[in-house]
Amino acid sequence: MELFFLLLLVVIMAFALGCGFPVAFALPGAAIITIGLAAGVGALFGGGADAFFHSGSAAQWLSAGVTNFRGIYWEAERDTLIAIPLFVFMGIMLQRSKIAEDLLVTMARLFGPVPGGLGISVVFVGALLAATTGIVGATVVAMGLISLPAMLRNNYSVPLATGTIAASGTLGQIIPPSIVLIILADQLASAVDQAGSIRQALYKDNTGELSMPSDFSVVSTSAGEMFLGAFLPGLVLVGLYMLFILGFALLKPSAAPAVHEEGTFTRQFAVKVFITLVPPLALIFLVLGSIIAGIATVNQAGAIGAVGAMIMAGYRLRDGEKGAYTPAIIAIVALLAIAIVISFIGAVNIKLIQTSQDLLGLVLALIAVSLLLIAIFWSGWRTLKLEDTLRGVMVETAKTTSLVFIILLGAAMLTSAFRAFGGEDLVKDFLQGLPGGFWAQFLIVMLVIFILGFFLDFIEIAVVVVPIVAPILLADPSANVTAVWLGVMIGLNIQTSFLTPPFGFALFYLRGVAPAIVKTVDMYKGVIAFIALQLVALAIVGFNPQLVNYLPNRSTLLSETAPPPKNPRLQYCMEKIVHEDFQQNGDGILAAIQSTANVDMSYLPEDLREDLAEGFEKAQNALSLMQEIKNAEADVAAAAGDYRPIHGLVRALERDARRIDETIEELEVVVSRSGPGGIYTAEQGERAQARIDALQAEHDALLAQIPEEWNDTYATFSQIQKAENTARLTYRRNADQAYEPVLELKAILRDVDVVAGFEAELEVLKEQVAQLEPEAAVDAIAEMRSKVGSAEGTSDIRKGLTEARKIMRSRTPNAEEAIAEIDKSIAAVQADLVWRQRAASELLPQLEAYDAAVGNNIGLRQQDRLPDAMALEVAGCLSDHRDISLSF
Repeated sequence: MELFFLLLLVVIMAFALGCGFPVAFALPGAAIITIGLAAGVGALFGGGADAFFHSGSAAQWLSAGVTNFRGIYWEAERDTLIAIPLFVFMGIMLQRSKIAEDLLVTMARLFGPVPGGLGISVVFVGALLAATTGIVGATVVAMGLISLPAMLRNNYSVPLATGTIAASGTLGQIIPPSIVLIILADQLASAVDQAGSIRQALYKDNTGELSMPSDFSVVSTSAGEMFLGAFLPGLVLVGLYMLFILGFALLKPSAAPAVHEEGTFTRQFAVKVFITLVPPLALIFLVLGSIIAGIATVNQAGAIGAVGAMIMAGYRLRDGEKGAYTPAIIAIVALLAIAIVISFIGAVNIKLIQTSQDLLGLVLALIAVSLLLIAIFWSGWRTLKLEDTLRGVMVETAKTTSLVFIILLGAAMLTSAFRAFGGEDLVKDFLQGLPGGFWAQFLIVMLVIFILGFFLDFIEIAVVVVPIVAPILLADPSANVTAVWLGVMIGLNIQTSFLTPPFGFALFYLRGVAPAIVKTVDMYKGVIAFIALQLVALAIVGFNPQLVNYLPNRSTLLSETAPPPKNPRLQYCMEKIVHEDFQQNGDGILAAIQSTANVDMSYLPEDLREDLAEGFEKAQNALSLMQEIKNAEADVAAAAGDYRPIHGLVRALERDARRIDETIEELEVVVSRSGPGGIYTAEQGERAQARIDALQAEHDALLAQIPEEWNDTYATFSQIQKAENTARLTYRRNADQAYEPVLELKAILRDVDVVAGFEAELEVLKEQVAQLEPEAAVDAIAEMRSKVGSAEGTSDIRKGLTEARKIMRSRTPNAEEAIAEIDKSIAAVQADLVWRQRAASELLPQLEAYDAAVGNNIGLRQQDRLPDAMALEVAGCLSDHRDISLSF
């Protein structure tokens, strides 16, 4: 019966959508009706209202969708949905103020003389509008009204012209900032949590280990990372569009002729191009650049975009009038002033004013911010008064945002109903039962999304399908794909939904503004090539995950909050890069180690001397230990060929057996609650028990198919894997122990001048102890002790101060005894300075040279952060998929 109600849920939803019922109400309506029917039928014929639910009760599932959505919306760390109205406002403001129209007209004149130039200009402007507006309807309508007549007037092929405009208008779905990317990031955030739990449970079930290595965990994503990940694939798609149009024009010039216009390339036109093109590009730079540089979050970048669009609209609405650009000029001057203040004075904080320079910076910052606010309010006043633009934009923003959020709420309820009837488990069992592993599952999901695009909008697909399939795909360790890559792939696929008939929304928008001479069938013909190009782009990105993963990884590793080099997720790639360094520069590294080890260190304290000698020995061993890692990797790779087939077979049998165990557990609940006083009848209990017996036999039959040699094969391969893990841990421990003594001694020697100043301060302290009351003396000693402790390697100096403090804190304080202990500290300072000053002049330069040779290989894990060059290499390495399934 659960399957019946699951099918009924899908049928009701499809019927409602097919009848033209609003999506925002069709989704929750189908969920409410189906759950209500299931509860009613269960109460009448099933022995209870909850009889036909996979788990839980009708009331729980009815409220689950709203509860889940409310929890997501109010969760502080997942506030990306707030960015939606900001980016919608930015897009509608630029469209209403006719900046999009200016771009189209100007770029058409600029690219006209090129074969297919009008089409290329449409793609170029579509990409710019995608990066500033992201509103498909507005972009298609604008380009349809302005570019289509010009293309037809210049004898462009009707299918090519309409296909180019429709396809270019959809670029806003993949080129950031994009609403669909924000929604996908939000949906994937919860999917990552579920996938992490699934993978953790899988690791525990398969290996028996309670904790999974942290570098095997599923990495989450954010809207900012989605923007970065989609940037290069978006450019790939733009490039494919342009190459196709250019190639079409060269092969068939009559279908896309060049347009030569007299007097185009003049100084006046160059100024026009500058004024038209630079402000949108600057806005794109501010919005996306602030996210990429880590200066602003997605929400803050959305606010920047909204304000920037309003300032641009402020001068465009008064185009040609005196003083039209005044607010924009004031805003630019204010931003430059703020940048200068930050560059020369640093961050301005009114609570940290100490010098006249700080005060000057505060005053200048206040003036600059005041000017910026004047420019913003001035532009806002213009948009409010001129053509009632601001009011119209606000109303459209409210409508669009409300639509998105209502669909999100309805989809949350529909997803809850889908899970209530076991739909999620059904999909999971189907996908995991497919031959071919992850890639077969992925291709099926992509095919389903592509087909759904013929009938559903991108929002419905993103919020209904993604929560169901994403946890399954992300949890699979055989591909170990990132959430960013999966999100961008789904985003590229969803983009086709705007072009695929019968419900391609871009086609509807274009049909509404196209002249009667343009036939609908020509529009359908025109988009076929561009749909194919979108699928080509999908394949390119699928086979080259670096296009998606590199920029997010690069941004993360170069940011101020970059993970330290000891982060477990970085170790595999770091060791790969360090091994290459050892292969290329091994002789030089060993020579540097030996040269430093031979320096005279006899005057150093014994403990430091011994630690350094041991560290140099371990540093020499590091190269051979790294080679042991590579040898162990080769052993694993050699053994994996024979092990992988049997591993896949056994894990599939065990997975199927676990599913049966889960069903048996649910049936056992029915048996335990049947009979007199139970919620199930005795007959239901008997049927459940019979089903349990049949399932148990099926379970035993599955496990009986496991080959007899499996345990020995698994144990052998596990030992080979363990040898690799042991080699890695041994190298890491050895490298840390090799480099730590050098770090410690360098820190000690850098503080030599600080230690030299302690002698005079201790002499002053002696006078204070002799004159002060015991409590005040204790405070003075404690302060000095803390100051001494801030310098490296001063434990001997602190001993006397510790004893002096004890004396003065005792019941019988004795200043003379305390002073005697302080004298011991002074003697320790004098003794320390003898070797410290000599080592600082003789040994420290040698240690610096040694550090230059080994700091970025043997000592890499001990650095505060990865060097930029190394971070870029690690980012590239992390951008590939890494199969970790044999560890499960």
